[in-house]
Order: sequence, then structure tokens, then C-alpha cells
Amino acid sequence: MSSVLRRSELAVPAANDNMFARAAASEADLVFLDLEDATAPAQKVGARAKVITALNDLDWGRTARAVRINGLDTAWCHDDIIDVVTHAGANLDTIVVPKACTARDVWWVDLLLTQLEDKLGLERRIRLEVLIEEVEGLANAEEIAKASPRMDALIFGVGDFSLSQGARVDTNFVPVWDYPGDFWHYARNKVMVAARIAGIAAIDSPYPDYGDLAGYEAEARRSSLYGYTGKWAIHPTQIPVANAVFSPTPEEVALAERNMAAYREAEARGLGAVGVDGVLVDAAHVKMAQRTLDRVALINGG
Repeated sequence: MSSVLRRSELAVPAANDNMFARAAASEADLVFLDLEDATAPAQKVGARAKVITALNDLDWGRTARAVRINGLDTAWCHDDIIDVVTHAGANLDTIVVPKACTARDVWWVDLLLTQLEDKLGLERRIRLEVLIEEVEGLANAEEIAKASPRMDALIFGVGDFSLSQGARVDTNFVPVWDYPGDFWHYARNKVMVAARIAGIAAIDSPYPDYGDLAGYEAEARRSSLYGYTGKWAIHPTQIPVANAVFSPTPEEVALAERNMAAYREAEARGLGAVGVDGVLVDAAHVKMAQRTLDRVALINGG
């Protein structure tokens, strides 16, 4: 899986350059300047220049720099990629591709990026994160996830997916009547599995009710149990919640260190498993422990 940390991905409207500096200085692991849904049609062309200036002139620190382009079926997509990469490609880490429906959608962006990078002499390849937010995209999630070596993450886009599925939900994408469990369990899990098949990360959907941090945290916790490693934030107040939820807890770290030490000691004595406080610890537990400790190292900048 990618070594890029993305517990929190902050969305910022690309036309609202008054928000850029605060976003760059935030604790978000990734910030994406949104040329798509958060930018009005009349502002889309002009917003590109603001994006280019922000990428080139702001100090982003450890924060990954990303841009969400407009959909491939729009008049803006082609120039979004060409203009931003031509003028700020050296300072762009990731392009977020919306509404991917087939692997060919990802292939098209990959091909255009390859041509631009070769033409401009860019040495560092720009990564791709792809939104699964159409029913067709969900059906093809595995092929989409494996469509390009640039692929770094799949994102579950619940808003447009609600529309594509015809779901009866409110403005927070919650079902209008009682529903047992997670209404989006199937979609979330399918995106998760597709990402794991491809060896890339999975990022969970936005939570529009930014005043409800408890609800945001509950949804993030549930997604983290599935295996998601991060979640979108549409407001800066959601960032510390996501960063905390998608980081190993002190208890998880202590358990990982204990299991690792016990197994290594047993291994030195020629044993393939050991009992620790009445619980079997074997090679699978060591892999789990190592994953936790690797996650801690990544968070700590290691």
C-alpha cells in the first residue's frame, strides 16, 4: 500500500483563494483544491489560475497537495489537467478523478499525464485518487483500482452515489427512515475490497453536517473498522477527529509491541506460536502488529 499518509483529506473550493493559506497550514494530511462540485460553472476557468498560484507559492509543509478535476464528460476536464500540470506540475502530488465508471476513464487521465510529464520533463510522477460515486463505477471498482500504476487510493463518494442509486436519504446522506446498520455497508465494503486487491488505500466519504462532530467521529470509526485509512473533511474542525480515529490507539500500539516481543522470543526458542495472557499469538498476529507499528512510524514521519 502507498506510504502516503492520508487520515484526513480536506476539501477546499478552488475559487475561494481566501481559504488556501489556512488549509495549507492545517493538520490535514492531504488538501485538495476542488475544481469540480465546490466551484460554480462560471468560476471554473478562473479558478485554475488560483489553484496554480496556491500550489506554487504556498508553504504546504508535510501536507500532500491535490486537485480535484472536473468530470471526464465535461468541457473543463481536459484543460484542468493541462493548465494545472503545465504551470504547477512540479508542486502537485495528486489528481483526484471524480465519477470514474470504467478502467478506461483512469487510463485516459494516466495517458494525458504521462504525455505532459514527458513533455515538461517532470521527474516525479503525479499520483491518482479516484472517486467511486456512480453505480457503474462500483460495479467496476476492482478494474478501476488496478487501472494504472499511478493509482494511490479509491474514495467512496457517497453524495453522487446516493443520486446514482436513487437512494432516499437526507442532506447528510442518511436514510430518511430507520435502517438496521450502515446503510452504505455494501458500497463501502466493495470499495474497500477493491482497494485492497490493488494494494492501494481506501478513503471514506464526506460528512456534510460539519457541526455534528460526534456523528462524523462515529462514521469514521465504523469505516476504520472496515479497513479505511482516512476520511474526507469538508471543514477544518473535522481534521483532528479524522487524524485521531485513523491513528492507532495507545492500547493498539501496546498490544502490537507486546505481541511482537512475545513472538520473537518464542521464535528464538524454535516455536511458531506462543500463548500471551491466555491468547494464542502466531505469525498472523505478528503481521497485524507490524502493520500497526508501520502506521505509527508513518504518522511520526518515519
